[in-house]
Amino acid sequence: MEQNEQVRAAVPEAMPDDEVLYELADLFRVFGDSTRIKILYALHDQELCVQDIAAAVALSQSAVSHQLRVLKDSKLVRFRREGKTVYYALDDDHVRSILSLGMEHIEE
Repeated sequence: MEQNEQVRAAVPEAMPDDEVLYELADLFRVFGDSTRIKILYALHDQELCVQDIAAAVALSQSAVSHQLRVLKDSKLVRFRREGKTVYYALDDDHVRSILSLGMEHIEE
């Protein structure tokens, strides 16, 4: 009985604030769409323009642009402009790690 009380006391101390948990849930929600996952994998090792991403994932440029906006808003992809062309890339190595860990988990 005493151990249960210790656990109940320890859990709230280790639990992140609700706001942080909501942000984490939002991040995982972004990963909940297979189209966005395909786009992230297309960008895994290289930067690409919308046209190239659309060809790689067999979607319209409009559909890809919409998904890129969601990924950008979630800080999963970054972009740079070169003339009229915009190139997208994974924002940082954390995104690659999340993808890799997710694949490891489902392949076990």
